[in-house]
Amino acid sequence: MPADIPGIHHVTAIANDPGRNYRFFTEALGLRLVKRSVNQDDVSVYHLFYGDRSGTPGTSMTYFPYTDAQPGRVGTGQVTAVQFLIPAGSVEYWTDRLESEGVGHDPPRERFGDTVIPFEDPDGLPMELVARADAPEGDPPDGPVPDQHAIRGFFGVALSLATASGTGNLLKTMGFQPTKSENHRQRFRAGGDLGAVVDVLEDPEAPRGESGTGTVHHVAFQVSDAEQAQWHDALVERGLRPTQIIDRKWFKSIYARTAGGVLFEFATKSPGYTVDESVDELGEHLVLPEWLEDRRAEIEPNLPELSTAAHEA
Repeated sequence: MPADIPGIHHVTAIANDPGRNYRFFTEALGLRLVKRSVNQDDVSVYHLFYGDRSGTPGTSMTYFPYTDAQPGRVGTGQVTAVQFLIPAGSVEYWTDRLESEGVGHDPPRERFGDTVIPFEDPDGLPMELVARADAPEGDPPDGPVPDQHAIRGFFGVALSLATASGTGNLLKTMGFQPTKSENHRQRFRAGGDLGAVVDVLEDPEAPRGESGTGTVHHVAFQVSDAEQAQWHDALVERGLRPTQIIDRKWFKSIYARTAGGVLFEFATKSPGYTVDESVDELGEHLVLPEWLEDRRAEIEPNLPELSTAAHEA
């Protein structure tokens, strides 16, 4: 078996308005746009990547903003909450900030000893800020949120499943071990310091999720280049049907839909977002992988307007 997976690499969701999505993540949440590209499977749609200063694996929330997409329904067979990590002393700062930015949120609550602030992205995707004393110092971007309160990256994700056993066994194979449980929520934890938590919620009576805006497309986990092929074989041995390795320019990927219906990606940590842009210039220009570059004149005019001028000013 390959080595245990340390945690999440990135999470990709579906949005509607790219400008609204950009403003929410860079202004309200204080993350940085670290890559502006296109969905390589549908080049008429942006692929926007947010994260810390350099887009470190474990910090990157990405979006496909389909301007004509219909709202989805959050339910079983999906990632149903994306959890971001903040320092333990930042709860009051973030409740005040969300209110000042017009972002609705629930009152802070306790879960497994942590303080959690639930809120939603502009398209209705459930999100949470999880405050912990062991939040790493990280590499916060220059932006509206002071470094001492900045989002450090992912805490984890929550999966909603009609039947949890198959996905739970896969998570254990990946190195996520069951720890705490309460109210039909089983926590699995890996060994990394970012994105190391997967909460599995089992409810056979809950409605099945439907893809659309406000839902997660897939969750990606960190693997090494050297072991990615081994993960492909391990998924086949578990009865799944993984794709072959796909070059996404900034990482290589394998995709497999789990027994519970959630799409997992196994993405390499390298080469990273700075392979084609300097850290200082990340996100400033539309970047295409070389196999799409000769189609730039066709692709660029068909993308919706995405103005970042107000933020940059």
